[in-house]
Amino acid sequence: MSPSLRQLTFLVALADELHFSNAAKRCNVTQSTLSAGLKELETILGVSLAERSKRTVIMTPLGKKIVERARHLLADANELVQLAAQASEPMSGDLHMGVIPTVGPFLLPRLRPMLKEQFPNLRLFLREELTDQLIDGLRTGRLDVALIALPHDTGELEALELFEDGYHLVVPMGHPLANQSQTDGQGLKGQPLMLLEKGHCLQQHALSAFPGLIGKNDDFDATSLPTLLGMVEEGLGSTLIPDLAIDAGLTHGHKVVEIALPKSLPRKIALVWRKSSARKEDLLVLAEYLGKARQNLADLAQ
Repeated sequence: MSPSLRQLTFLVALADELHFSNAAKRCNVTQSTLSAGLKELETILGVSLAERSKRTVIMTPLGKKIVERARHLLADANELVQLAAQASEPMSGDLHMGVIPTVGPFLLPRLRPMLKEQFPNLRLFLREELTDQLIDGLRTGRLDVALIALPHDTGELEALELFEDGYHLVVPMGHPLANQSQTDGQGLKGQPLMLLEKGHCLQQHALSAFPGLIGKNDDFDATSLPTLLGMVEEGLGSTLIPDLAIDAGLTHGHKVVEIALPKSLPRKIALVWRKSSARKEDLLVLAEYLGKARQNLADLAQ
């Protein structure tokens, strides 16, 4: 007898929640149904998958390995369903998309209305996370596609570059460079920049904009671009803001100065998915509309 997809779904839910009641709610079943399904799974496999007590659930070492295989099996099963759905109606059904915080808030408000108008039967579920979390979500099947910035190691995943995203230097009013409309790397030399905290790919991408010429101000870290912008406005330092965010109006209403950096090395915004994905045709259509959304922002910023 082989494990059922339902039992594997119970197992993954328990591994994620580490709580029987929460796992049962996630699976829309009673706690007794979940417990019975997991006990039957352990009987089928002949191993213990979790250590149970009144307060805690701890996955066994073998249980953790089986959970990872279960994630892949569930992802494969879901792709079978997606393949059948795509054959009957392209760009329909549920699509789980991840996006990094330095792209999503600026691009997705332009994307979603276009998709809703053109593909009313497509349900887009969005998840904002850091790049490494998104890559993990793709590999485990939690996500169908992710919007990230390159360069970044994507391993065995398929990546499609959509557009380049350069930078503006953003300085407080009264800064020595505030009267310039643009500058090059030499203008940044010796001026450590305030950047996003470690874990955000934008930190390394910004430092790579002018290799060897700029450094990070280690006295300040920010968790988001709006926070970073507020620190600049307070006169605490300067930073690099992606052109995408500038075009989306991030700096509007702030007492800061934007200085173009035409010679900076841009980051590359890309769509990433599993090579085995059954929805590749849909993802290529999604890529096309992401490009349209970016162009729409650029046109509005003129």
